[in-house]
Amino acid sequence: METFWIWALVFVVFSPLILGLLLIGLQKKVRIIHSVSGIAKNGYVGYSWTYLFFGWLVPVVRGELGVGVLHLVITLVSFGLSQLIFPFLYNRQFMNRMLTSGWVLDSADPNYDLARSKLNIVN
Repeated sequence: METFWIWALVFVVFSPLILGLLLIGLQKKVRIIHSVSGIAKNGYVGYSWTYLFFGWLVPVVRGELGVGVLHLVITLVSFGLSQLIFPFLYNRQFMNRMLTSGWVLDSADPNYDLARSKLNIVN
């Protein structure tokens, strides 16, 4: 009976990661290029396991200080429950912000088609 509770606890702790991987898939790196300057950097599609483990620090490291502070406030207000929801949303939100501010997907990237389908890019 004791092992049942241990496995139940393990399942509860890892269920966000398991659900994310099953529903959205692994986080994949895709190269994006700024259309004016030509600067290239990495974007990501799929479930953000990095956000699950590092939370609001992920936007800060990716250069989105304002978003990071907002996510920190939301994390504090929600007593950490947002940490279970944001990994499902963050990569898509990040890529939408990048693609609407002058960045484009690199068509030579091997994950180009995957990124287009995950981000619902039609044309």
